[in-house]
Amino acid sequence: MLKLDGASASYGSVPAITDVSIEIGEGEAVGLLGANGAGKSTTLRVISGLVKLTSGTITFAGTNLASLPPHRIPELGIAHVPEGRQVFPEMTVQENLEIGAYVPKAKAERSRTLDLVYSIFPRLADRKKQLAGTMSGGEQQMLAVGRGLMLKPRLLMLDEPSLGLAPVMTDVTFEKIGEIHKMGTAILLVEQNVSRALSLVQRAYVLESGNVIMHGSSAELANNKQVQAAYLGI
Repeated sequence: MLKLDGASASYGSVPAITDVSIEIGEGEAVGLLGANGAGKSTTLRVISGLVKLTSGTITFAGTNLASLPPHRIPELGIAHVPEGRQVFPEMTVQENLEIGAYVPKAKAERSRTLDLVYSIFPRLADRKKQLAGTMSGGEQQMLAVGRGLMLKPRLLMLDEPSLGLAPVMTDVTFEKIGEIHKMGTAILLVEQNVSRALSLVQRAYVLESGNVIMHGSSAELANNKQVQAAYLGI
């Protein structure tokens, strides 16, 4: 469904990712792992059209994403939940969610999708009239993921969803992401909590200094001595 082939991008004259090749099938859960500055978030921004390719190709369901402006990419069914949640603090929970259904297909089914989001995140239903800025970090993360779901995506990209969350909210967040995946939505997960990521995804790519240095199933990577030493504290 999604394929990056030899993708390279930079910020000005500084390379960010180099010759990155990854694939995600329909309904698959895939991780992007690595330390800070490895190029994980840049890879998501390249897919979203926020950072332009300098070389290589990127396609989604046969469509060349590199030829599209960023506002067209969500129309294909790609939702990007960025690091830091980025909810609208002066708007209510429901208003934040409704903004997520801004492409024509999603807008036509907004009411039904809103009910689905509330069924996955009942805490959001309880707080739908509350201002987003008054919610806890964990609740705001739920809201950010829910807003992404309002797009009715085929691919949901999540950038560091557990960042800054208490352990109990991290557990809840990963549980909900698992539920979303079981509904048939493909997941591309960027996460520094490698052990939690590997418990959720089926495959993962390890990035280092903008390059893919390793790829394998979750079980293979969890048992890899290099991964254990660098990311799992073993």
